[in-house]
Amino acid sequence: MNVAMTLSNNHTTVLLNEAVEALCINPDETYIDGTFGRGGHTQLLLAKLSANGRVIAFDKDPEAVIVAKRISDTRLSIRHEGFKNICELPDSSVAGVLLDLGISSPQIDNPARGFSFRFDAPLDMRMDTTRGISVAQWLERADVNQITEVIREYGEERFASAIAKAIVTRRQERGAISTTTELAQLVADTVKTRESGQNPATRTFQAFRIYINAELEELQQALNASLNVIKPGGRLVVISFHSLEDRIVKQFIAEHSKDVYDRRMPLSLPKNKKLKALGRIKPCMAEISRNPRSRSAVMRIAERLAA
Repeated sequence: MNVAMTLSNNHTTVLLNEAVEALCINPDETYIDGTFGRGGHTQLLLAKLSANGRVIAFDKDPEAVIVAKRISDTRLSIRHEGFKNICELPDSSVAGVLLDLGISSPQIDNPARGFSFRFDAPLDMRMDTTRGISVAQWLERADVNQITEVIREYGEERFASAIAKAIVTRRQERGAISTTTELAQLVADTVKTRESGQNPATRTFQAFRIYINAELEELQQALNASLNVIKPGGRLVVISFHSLEDRIVKQFIAEHSKDVYDRRMPLSLPKNKKLKALGRIKPCMAEISRNPRSRSAVMRIAERLAA
């Protein structure tokens, strides 16, 4: 069955059917949707489960939690927290973990959230607007070295140093940057070499969003926790949208899909592999045509092996 699910706020779930199929659903089991978003994957999961099945959904975004609470299904529980907290679940308690990483269309398209340079809005970028500090608040006190490191590491921006210096100079002369438009214009004025088809501020916005939400650190924590909570035979399915995320997922699966020998004891038996890599999937041309934002998606799949 080919199901396309579009929910509120014009959000189209990427790799919807492929992700749920990759979980190899047992109707009576429990599954984690680590990024509820607008509920596309969760609703399809629920449709495939029996009365005994369960979905535990996580999301840091208060707006996503509101959407989840509108689903009147006792098999669904929603937790207003990041997916790193799957570590709180009992060992071997779920048959699959699905992580759909990054930012959702409703977050990008809501000017008030401050994720996009397409709108003039407060420079916020927090996934969870009830906790932590905004990008604007961070830029009020971050030094040039901190800003450079963030832009270079999380944005892979070769003009990181120049952009950071421009941000600090602007703060000293006219006050800190506080809006998306101010940041986008400053980067455009600083970066003279343009990438074809890409706004010059794209990498800087990505870097600040990843940093302020600790996205990569949380991903690593969730992957580590998945080894404990997924029972043998269960699946780990992760959809990423840029190279930094995908590299972490790829390396994690590769690391736990090979025998590990203790070099200090050459004759010892290897430690058992914890995962079996089952490959990767990218959106087909038809999906990319329907939803251009899906073009960078990469889904990696692994099976939890017996201890």
